[in-house]
Amino acid sequence: MGRLEGKNCIVTGAAGGIGLETTVLFAREGANVLMSDISGPSLARALAKVKELVPRAEKVETKITDVSNESNVKAMVEHLDSWGGVDVIFNNAGIMHGDDADAIDTPEQIWDLTQAINVKGVWFGSKHAVISMRKHGKKKGSIINTASVVALVGSATPQLAYTASKGAVLAMTRELAMRHAREGFRFNALCPAPLNTPLLQDWLGDDQAKRHRREVHFPTGRFGEAIEQAQAVLFLASDESSFVNGTDFVVDGGMTRCYVTPEGAPTEPPKNLAR
Repeated sequence: MGRLEGKNCIVTGAAGGIGLETTVLFAREGANVLMSDISGPSLARALAKVKELVPRAEKVETKITDVSNESNVKAMVEHLDSWGGVDVIFNNAGIMHGDDADAIDTPEQIWDLTQAINVKGVWFGSKHAVISMRKHGKKKGSIINTASVVALVGSATPQLAYTASKGAVLAMTRELAMRHAREGFRFNALCPAPLNTPLLQDWLGDDQAKRHRREVHFPTGRFGEAIEQAQAVLFLASDESSFVNGTDFVVDGGMTRCYVTPEGAPTEPPKNLAR
C-alpha cells in the first residue's frame, strides 16, 4: 500500500517544478491525480513525463485551469466528482512576474495579476475543495497551499506583489485551518526557499548580483530542488501528518535561520536526491 493509496488528489501548477515533482510522488504512492495548469501543451508534456516515470499509475488526468477564474476552479474540482470527491488539493499555482519590483516601481496591473493568481487562486481552490469534501461525506482531507519564506522574512530583491501575496496565503491558511479543524480538514502552508526551478531562473536571468543576493543567505550554499519540496508536500498530504494543522511548513535549507553563508559551504545539490 502506498502512502496515498486510493486518495483523490489535485495538483495545480502541475506542469513543472514543485507541481510536477509532487504529481510524480503522489502517483507513485497510489493516488489518483488530476494535474492542473493554465498551459495545455505544458500539461501534455508533464503528463507524458509522469507516465514515463510512473508507468503503473492508477489514474492521472489533466485539466486546463486558470486558477484566478472561479468557474474554472469549480470545474476542476468537480472533475473529481466521478472519482468520489477530493481528498487532497495542493494549491501550488503561482507567478512571480519579471516586472514585480518595489512600492514605487511595481505596475498596478502586475500587482493585480499577482494577487489574482497567487491569492484568489488559493482561496478558490480551498473553497471548492471544502465544498467537495462535504458533498462526498469526507471525514478528513488535506489542503496544502504554497506560500514562501518571503512571507516570513523580507526579500533580498524587491518583489513586493509576490511577497504580499504569499503573506496573504499564510494568513488565509491559518484561518482556514482553525475554521475547518473539527471537520477533519487540515490546512497547511508550504514555505519554500528560492528553488532551482525555471520560474526563479527565468526571473534571475543573467543578473549575477541579484543571484548572489539570494545565494549568500543559504547555509547550504545552494538553492533548493523541487523534489525536496515535493517530499514535504507528500508528508502533509498523507495520514502521517494527521496532527499537523495550520503550520507554516518551512523547507528552506536553514535560510530563515541564517545571516550569511558560512565559508566553504557546498554550492552543488547532492547527487542522491530521490525522486
